[in-house]
Amino acid sequence: MQQRQLGSTGPMVSAIGLGAMSFGGIFGPTTEADSHACLDAMLEAGITLIDTANIYGMGVSETVIGSWLASRKPQVTLATKASIVSGPPRCIDNSAAYLRAELEASLRRLGRDHVELFYIHRRDPGTPLAEVIGTMQDLEREGKIGGYGLSEIAPATLRAAHALHPCRAVQNEYSLWTRQPELGLIQACKALGVAFVAFSPLARGMLGDRSLRLDQVQDGFRSSNPRFTEPNFSANIAAINGLRAFAAQRGWSTPALALAWLLQRWDHLIPIPGTRSAAHLRHWAQADAIRLDAADLAEIDRLLPPGFAAGDRYGDHQLMAIERYC
Repeated sequence: MQQRQLGSTGPMVSAIGLGAMSFGGIFGPTTEADSHACLDAMLEAGITLIDTANIYGMGVSETVIGSWLASRKPQVTLATKASIVSGPPRCIDNSAAYLRAELEASLRRLGRDHVELFYIHRRDPGTPLAEVIGTMQDLEREGKIGGYGLSEIAPATLRAAHALHPCRAVQNEYSLWTRQPELGLIQACKALGVAFVAFSPLARGMLGDRSLRLDQVQDGFRSSNPRFTEPNFSANIAAINGLRAFAAQRGWSTPALALAWLLQRWDHLIPIPGTRSAAHLRHWAQADAIRLDAADLAEIDRLLPPGFAAGDRYGDHQLMAIERYC
C-alpha cells in the first residue's frame, strides 16, 4: 500500500488507516475473535495505522487491540484519544490530570508504553489552549506520546495550537457527503505540515456496496442522527445508489471508489474507514490502487455534488464541543 507521512514530524504510515470504533460494539455486537480477524486482514492488506479511543466501548476497543498486539507483535502505528467523559452528565475534560490518567489507562489496555499519536478528542473552550498544549508537550517529553492531535476543530484553533507547539494531525469527519473541511481546515493542515485524518470516510456505512435498510441503523448513534431518519434517509439512499451503479460499471467496489476519491484530492490526507468485519475491510483495502481520471471525477461530482446529503451530520444533542466555523 502507498505510504503517507503522519504530519511533518511523524512516521510514515499506510495511506489508509483503520478506525476501531466498531470494535467497541457501537454499530452492533461483535466478538474479540471477529475483531482479531479484522485486524489480521488489515495487516495482510498493508494497513499500519490503527485509530481508537478510550471511549470506544468504554475501553473495549483498546483492550481488543491490546490482546491482538500481544499475540501478533506487529509493527503498527497507534493513535488514541481522550477528552469525552460519558457521564452522566456527558462533558468534555481537557485538564492535565484527566488526560494523563486516561492516557495511562489506554496504555495499560493497549499493552504499550507509548502511542505515536494522542488526540484531544474534543476541545473544551473553558480550558486555556496553552494549558492543553502544555500538557501535550509534557507527555511528548516524557516519551508517552510521539505527538498530539486535535479532533473536530476549526482552522483558527489549529493555527493557535500549532503556534504553541507543532500539531501532528487533525481528525475531522470528511467524505463525499461531509465536505465542510474543504472550507479551510484541510488547507490549513496542508500549509502547516499537519496530516488531515478523515474519519467516517464511508459515511457511517452509507457508502457500501449494498444500500442500508432503516432497521439496520437503529443503533445508539445513527438512529437519532438526522441523516439516518426519514425522510432524509431514503433521499440519501436514492442519491448514493447512483454512485453504486457508476462504481459497478467501472469494476470497483463503492467503498473503494469513495476512498480513492479522498486519496486523490489531497496528498496529506489519511482516511480511516471503520469496520469490525474482515470481509468488509477487503472490499476497500486496495482503494489506493484506483486512479480516477477527469471524467470519473466529473461524474462523481454530478452524482453526489457538494451538499447533496439530506440532513445535518449531527443532531443538536450530538454537537457538544464540535467547533463550527462556516
